Amino acid sequence: MPRLFFPTAREWNALIALGLVSLGYALYLRYIVIEQAWVAHTCQDGATTWICVSRNAAIALFKNWVFGAVALGVAGLNLIRPSLVLFAIAMVAAAFGIVLYNIGAAGLAAALLILSFARPASATK
Repeated sequence: MPRLFFPTAREWNALIALGLVSLGYALYLRYIVIEQAWVAHTCQDGATTWICVSRNAAIALFKNWVFGAVALGVAGLNLIRPSLVLFAIAMVAAAFGIVLYNIGAAGLAAALLILSFARPASATK
């Protein structure tokens, strides 16, 4: 029976750290940068700080459902051919999608990521 896709302990440590950092930054973007009125007024007045740039980029991405679509697409690829890199990309995109209003596709992507643990690992590992 072929070995199933399951990260090693060292890979889990990197995935946990990456997941927590991306989740933390997504929460920071939503609750501090996007939803605060004073940041919106400052950015609408023409400020070009990194906060305004990241706010405008995040708003443009979640309005066009990019976070959910990327998470779902990469999680689907990961389900077909499991890989640690694809898993990490899908996990980060799903974290941003769940926090930044793309919950439908990002939630489905998280379910596909869980299902990928039942798939055989690729032979190139």
